[in-house]
Amino acid sequence: MGGVLDEHTPVLVEETLAALAIRPAGLYIDATFGRGGHSERILQALGPQGRLIALDRDPEAIAAGRLRFAQESRLCLLHAQFADLALSVRPHLSRTYCDGILFDLGVSSPQLDEAERGFSFGRDGPIDMRMDPTRGRPVSSWLAQASRDEIRRVIGTLGEERFAGRIATAIVRARAVQPLTRTAELAALVARAVPTREGGRHPATRTFQALRMHVNDELPQLRSALEQTVPLLSSGGRLAVIAFHSLEDRLVKQFIRARAQPDAALATLPLSETQARAAARLTLRAVGRKQRPSAQEIAANPRARSALLRVAERLAGSDT
Repeated sequence: MGGVLDEHTPVLVEETLAALAIRPAGLYIDATFGRGGHSERILQALGPQGRLIALDRDPEAIAAGRLRFAQESRLCLLHAQFADLALSVRPHLSRTYCDGILFDLGVSSPQLDEAERGFSFGRDGPIDMRMDPTRGRPVSSWLAQASRDEIRRVIGTLGEERFAGRIATAIVRARAVQPLTRTAELAALVARAVPTREGGRHPATRTFQALRMHVNDELPQLRSALEQTVPLLSSGGRLAVIAFHSLEDRLVKQFIRARAQPDAALATLPLSETQARAAARLTLRAVGRKQRPSAQEIAANPRARSALLRVAERLAGSDT
């Protein structure tokens, strides 16, 4: 989600700022700092008393951010994965609750554009794909050991790839000859295994997406992070999530819906509105409809084409 290293064009910026309803003296969390595009705009909207805590699991992103915002005293940058959101930010909160939390999911342009990170089939490099190269193991290591069924399941589920079985078989056959270590090699293998082409898409797109999501544990990370947002938000505080994948967006939609609707069994009980809310533990309400980038934004930044923004607000007086 730019071109050259350290450049990144944030998506849905104006829509995100409007969604967060920035208060000049507010306290905000950017859970996916990236290269600081959204953080910069949040800081511009904040006054002298405002504060922003931003985190990223990629140490290169944090290093670049500390250099870029070296003179910005209102910004606290943390190297952390967002599954550790509450644990990471609590020591740095100037008060109990914050006014807004932002997630911009997916991969940043510098990650895609740096061949050595191994995220892109368009630039030959090692098959790594870890958001945090200091933790876990690269995709190449997993591909060397996983069974055909494991590979098929990951590519079929996370990539929603209908030819996952063919691709898994091709990977297992290829690694029996020599280890798969380069992105160009893997992309070419997938292209040979896929019998038909999607218009405008490289045949390896879904496979690379699935492998990246798997090695970074992206959906479980997101599920855990979302659960931690409500206790961090003040009454009226906003949650804004930009997703780039249908599975991510579905998870976000279900999370908001589950906290915005009472249990149907409560409907027949003689409870006041306040009592019903407490019993149902309603904590969020969706704000507006999901938003997509304009045609102008997509033309200027093609990587924005699959972005989708959902917004929710913490209900006043809700209990977590």
